[in-house]
Amino acid sequence: MQDGHSGRSNRTRECKVDAMKKFNHSTSFVILLLGVVLLATPACMTSQTGQVYNRNEAQSLMNIYHGTITSISPATIQSDNSGLGTVLGGVAGGVVGSTIGHGAGRTLASVGGALAGAAAGSAVEHGARTNSAWEIIIRLDDGRDIVVVQEQDQESNSFRIGDRVRVIESQNGTLHVRR
Repeated sequence: MQDGHSGRSNRTRECKVDAMKKFNHSTSFVILLLGVVLLATPACMTSQTGQVYNRNEAQSLMNIYHGTITSISPATIQSDNSGLGTVLGGVAGGVVGSTIGHGAGRTLASVGGALAGAAAGSAVEHGARTNSAWEIIIRLDDGRDIVVVQEQDQESNSFRIGDRVRVIESQNGTLHVRR
């Protein structure tokens, strides 16, 4: 026969186990959600290729210039980090760290997880916001030399020195180099 204390002790233990199961499910959901948001961040970025126009450029008057490519070299387009990767990574790392240890050990694990997660999230965002591009120098038919940096795509990957191209200038000053 159980006395009142051991029955209460078993119920307390069962409540703690149930709470940990719920916490682990919540933790998994938070980490999954943060991962999806972080991975979706690059999809929100606009293309910088010569073939893609933004909505404001559609059906608007644009200038066109003709010229010859005199130089082409690899470049990188680096968008500013929004900080989203750092924040989401820090939160996820802190949540994971909080599941480790007890007392002061749990606090240290939470802080360490948050710092490691923030660093990892920042690195992921940095990589997702970097695109390969071309720096294209064009001698326009009027004698001016201009430089256009645009994201690599199928068309721009085939550009060669001496190619005749069109430079399309939108009203906001954006340039697109096309054949």
